[in-house]
Amino acid sequence: MKKNRLGSSELLVGEIGLGCMSLGTEVKPAVNLIHEALDHGVNLLDTADLYDAGRNEEIVGEAIKGRREQVIVATKVGNRRLPGKEGWSWDPSKAYIKQAVHDSLKRLQTDYIDLYQLHGGTLEDPIEETIEAFEELKQEGLIRYYGISSIRPNVIREYVQRASIVSVMNQYSVADRRAEEEVLPLLEQKGISVIARGPVASGVLADSGAAKVDKGYLDYTPGQLLAIREGLSRLVTDDRSMAQTAIRYALSHPAVAAVVPGASSRAQLLHNIEASKSAPLTDAEIQAIREQYPANRYKQHR
Repeated sequence: MKKNRLGSSELLVGEIGLGCMSLGTEVKPAVNLIHEALDHGVNLLDTADLYDAGRNEEIVGEAIKGRREQVIVATKVGNRRLPGKEGWSWDPSKAYIKQAVHDSLKRLQTDYIDLYQLHGGTLEDPIEETIEAFEELKQEGLIRYYGISSIRPNVIREYVQRASIVSVMNQYSVADRRAEEEVLPLLEQKGISVIARGPVASGVLADSGAAKVDKGYLDYTPGQLLAIREGLSRLVTDDRSMAQTAIRYALSHPAVAAVVPGASSRAQLLHNIEASKSAPLTDAEIQAIREQYPANRYKQHR
């Protein structure tokens, strides 16, 4: 599998990673799926302390035993549970980040995290304090690099300007091109890589995704989603399905170092990985996708 450098870091990530959120909570099948991914050249595993209240990190930790050196472990921080309060509370404070990293390390059964990501962010956050926390964790050897996971252009711009982030995880697909105009060009210019999540748009762009359009996606109508699928279907080839074409589209932007589609079955996982063997989209194919619908725009966080 082709590997790309993540920003200015020394991390070389396979262009197709594994988003671990959809693995479920049963250890054996989830670990088997991760091992299958690693055996097929995947080396980027993306998890978060938020997923299944830490259970997902525990499963990743089980899976990487004895294989730590071949894995780029990416996890996230910023959401916490407070006693007596329902749900998750946002806490990007230095004190919490430096506390939470130890919990993640324990669950992951490792003594360092390759990529530690802020799981969100707003302009009201103590951004300098947050950056200090990540920088200190680097100095302490607990993390190798850090980035943010955000779809907020105003927050992304602040971290690009003020922090030594190497990556931004951003939702990006044929059906979610919001980042193309104001986020991806900035990151490309600054040498910061994108890790694209949601390349098949919650399954809407999967080969069997026609049944999912009625659930909607972003602000598209079901009819618009069907039209996007129809346009994408024209680019399907004998060796590249609709889902694989969608994955190749997300990888076509030079700012994108990797995509992290989720997988809940072996067949789905292998189908995603097979996209790495198909040819990149041609300029004409990319143009055909972009001409079908104008890119949707961020309406908030500007």
